[in-house]
Amino acid sequence: MNYKPEKDYLSIDVGATYTKYALIDHSGSLKVKSKFNTPRDSVDSFLKKIYEVINEVLPNIKGVAFSVPGRIDQKEQIIYHGGALPMLHGLSLGKIITRRYKLPVSMENSGKSAALAELWLGNLKNIQNGAAIILGTSVEGGIVLNGKLWHGSNAQGGELSFILSQINGTADDPNNLMFTAGSAVQMIDDIATALDFGDRTDGMRVFKAIQNGEEQARQIFEQYCRRIAYIIVNTQAVLDLSRYVIGGGISSESILVPEIKHQLQLLRDENTLLRKTLDAPEILTANFKSDANLYGALYNLLLQLNDKDLIPDFQNEESSTDTTEDNLND
Repeated sequence: MNYKPEKDYLSIDVGATYTKYALIDHSGSLKVKSKFNTPRDSVDSFLKKIYEVINEVLPNIKGVAFSVPGRIDQKEQIIYHGGALPMLHGLSLGKIITRRYKLPVSMENSGKSAALAELWLGNLKNIQNGAAIILGTSVEGGIVLNGKLWHGSNAQGGELSFILSQINGTADDPNNLMFTAGSAVQMIDDIATALDFGDRTDGMRVFKAIQNGEEQARQIFEQYCRRIAYIIVNTQAVLDLSRYVIGGGISSESILVPEIKHQLQLLRDENTLLRKTLDAPEILTANFKSDANLYGALYNLLLQLNDKDLIPDFQNEESSTDTTEDNLND
């Protein structure tokens, strides 16, 4: 990073494959960004890389915002489970960074970060009750109630991956949860396999086949969009939201949201009680694509800076750090 601002925020989006980071100002203007391969061998390797990034821009930042997988304890700044990065389970990442650099630090779950981005500067802005559904390796998301991100009683609100997809599925059936049944990556793999594509990750070729009307591709795609419509119907029955935004890599495909809306309408047409009782919500493509978590992580930090109870008193933090950090001191 060669950009030298007066003072910006460092936003870091930790992903299973890549970790992206960017300098963004308080108004949401992204100045410069980069990425690195996420270390997966150990927490020590992961922290060492995070330190390198922070050290590079330290004189020019006034806070660090993280988007990370897993369940996040906002008060204690601990990651639980870590999603595709189970090595992060139990890591007090926020406190480690706060103690080391004496900067305000925040953390938020990746799906909720995407929802926060839409709430701040995207297609959930000024929406009192809405949701972001993020389609990728699994289904992530975030719920907005009364204009604020909803965390629930155990910081697990909006975990759409754990919605049951079928009531008769066996316990060991991976398609019994939306985690797999709603996976865009799996949908692309299924179509590529059905059409005998050499590269089962070639999303562009898969969507071209769908648009060209390939019967097998079209059938799998429509079934997939119907599952996403199930998520919307089930969420709508409980929360009565006014707008849903669909994000993730495949949301840039122009046929995705129209087909989800079509499948939702078919569900309503097939069930008279559903159609007559529940109003249909608005469904839009999310404004943010691959950078959503960077923006949402920063918005979370800005919100927490206004809530001093959620930001540690880094001015008075002891200079000592935990064992993991001591092992990595320069």
